[in-house]
Amino acid sequence: MESITKNRQRPATLRAMIARAYGRARVPAGEDFAVELDHGWFNAVYRITLGDGAQVVLKVAPPAGVEVMTYERDMMRNELAAVALIEQHTSVPVPRVDFADTTREVCDADYFFMPYVDADNLSVISPTLGDAERAAYHRAMGRADREFNSITGPHFGPLAGPGDDSWRRVFTGMVEAVLRDGEHREVDLGWNYALLRNLVREHGEGLDEVAEPRFVEWDLWDGNVMVRDGGIVSIIDHERAFYGDPLAEAGFTGTQLPGFGDPTPFMEGYGHPPLTGSQTVRRRLYCLHLILVMIIETVYRGHGDDRQYTWTRGQLDALMALFGHRR
Repeated sequence: MESITKNRQRPATLRAMIARAYGRARVPAGEDFAVELDHGWFNAVYRITLGDGAQVVLKVAPPAGVEVMTYERDMMRNELAAVALIEQHTSVPVPRVDFADTTREVCDADYFFMPYVDADNLSVISPTLGDAERAAYHRAMGRADREFNSITGPHFGPLAGPGDDSWRRVFTGMVEAVLRDGEHREVDLGWNYALLRNLVREHGEGLDEVAEPRFVEWDLWDGNVMVRDGGIVSIIDHERAFYGDPLAEAGFTGTQLPGFGDPTPFMEGYGHPPLTGSQTVRRRLYCLHLILVMIIETVYRGHGDDRQYTWTRGQLDALMALFGHRR
């Protein structure tokens, strides 16, 4: 996916980054040592062949001069914190961080190296799978997500803070930040911004039921799952994690919006029963937040086509109908 947030680097800069991470003896020669992995949506990602033949992955954050959404600022540092928590508290396979550099001395942004995972991206191979195979992977994703959610946090909100002891205040603030981002770039949502704000206030009481901050991966979808021989080899891209309500996980989205896929296998793997009435309302609010992000980010990233924008606008209309608002 093309995006103006992708911070591509020249070969000379890539070599300097490799030298800092692995030493000059492992810096490759020639010009064909770096291959961009282009299925990502936000960061520039390269598969690098080192001088000794070993393959690693380099992930580079957007440059400081590119405007990103409020919640996307310093996301790479959040990802490094998330990976450390996952490795310490779960058995879920994630890539090891070989080297991270947040000094911005060699490159104009944060970056880190990790081993190359020799596996298939689930979103790429999903169209070739049978229903049973696809369901098995989604059950495995549910089991992994339950492990993520077993991690407890000291507060609601960003992993490194600032935090709050009220999930309602934190989540309301998350939605407000996204809406302000949309207003700043005059993004047409098809719905009045004031109405959307009021919707969160009207239905926010159930958010107070969430008393314990839990690690929420939030971005666990097929595109962030690497698979091989019928099993999950690695889960990647943890930059959007926060402490909050596990029901905010992507795997539950389809309980309200069928366009996001059948959630049954995921919920079976997770071991989650059908949602209660209060949980349903909360999940609809989380759908609202997700869809607003998906619509507004298309403008910030300068997408070359309007497929995501158009599709998510339709999903917002469907969600608003669940809240009793129709055109």
